Amino acid sequence: MSKIYSMGVLGLGEGRSIISAVLQSDLWEIGNICDLNEELCRERCQEFQLPRYTTRYEDMLEDPSIDVIGIYTPDQLHAAHIKMALQAGKHVICTKPLMVSLDEANELLEVQKRTGKTVFVGQSSRYFEPLRRQRMDYEAGRHGELVTLEAHYISDSRWFLERAWSHASGFSWMYNFMIHAVDLAAWYLPDIEEVYGLGAVSANTRERGLDVPDTLKFLLRDKSGAFASVTGCYATPTLGSAVQQNICCTLRGTAGISQAGYPKLKYYTNFEPVQKTAQLHTFDDMHDYYFRFEQESHHAGEYQNYIEHFAHAMNNGETPKPDLREGIHTLAVMEAMDRSLKLGKAVSVGDILKERSIKL
Repeated sequence: MSKIYSMGVLGLGEGRSIISAVLQSDLWEIGNICDLNEELCRERCQEFQLPRYTTRYEDMLEDPSIDVIGIYTPDQLHAAHIKMALQAGKHVICTKPLMVSLDEANELLEVQKRTGKTVFVGQSSRYFEPLRRQRMDYEAGRHGELVTLEAHYISDSRWFLERAWSHASGFSWMYNFMIHAVDLAAWYLPDIEEVYGLGAVSANTRERGLDVPDTLKFLLRDKSGAFASVTGCYATPTLGSAVQQNICCTLRGTAGISQAGYPKLKYYTNFEPVQKTAQLHTFDDMHDYYFRFEQESHHAGEYQNYIEHFAHAMNNGETPKPDLREGIHTLAVMEAMDRSLKLGKAVSVGDILKERSIKL
């Protein structure tokens, strides 16, 4: 019999989507919700007809009925909140990025090993319908041998620069945005060993007093010999998602090609026998499942998919992916990318891990 998991949701801004996901899943129930902003707690309770909330994280950690802590707090708090949950004997689902650096990677690995609890990284793009179908085709061998892939996250996000916290030390388009595209590349190329990239700071970013690259292009080489190109553009106009998906992954293999992305529920394929024009698959009937709130800007559908993957994996004695080690490796890839921008040369991911004495 499948276990029903109880989740305590920490952080109720982005946590709005995970609350919806839990309430609509047969494998989950809400244990409690928590935010420092008590007004927001009350708002979520009213919106979802929830009976209680707390403003103290410790209340959820001390609650024996809660199995999993869902962490949807600001990025720089993730490592501390994950550690506290593990030490309290809770499993963890944490939204991306896992952490904002590798500084606490070894400590988290040690705590996770000692407690035996699971840490799952909520990389939502993997769980959007077109990208899920693309992965199914890949695992079925329809692409043949993977030769290369292209991934991008392109968004005119100049509005982001109007937020005060975007001017805080350490702000990075790579960690806040581009990580979606990097994760897709790492999903298909799990042994990325070397990266090289270029970045530019546009006048649109400079005029807001920031010197942070907003236009980025990288090559990522896997031990297998396959490679990926990853692109991010965040402070210049776009063609719009009707022409170019905000997030996109194109797989090029010896037997076929496919392209999937977000936010349009479209998936293009051309498999053997190869045709001159790709076949379009649409999933418009799933629109309301994926986009439950206004402006197609939330991720409740993807979140429901990944918490159900988590539950099924746990019930089958498997490790839900991406797990802590995979999340740390992706951060090592990103640290190598950042170093490549600064040094202007290719950087080894293995060297990054070795310097920090991280063993995966």
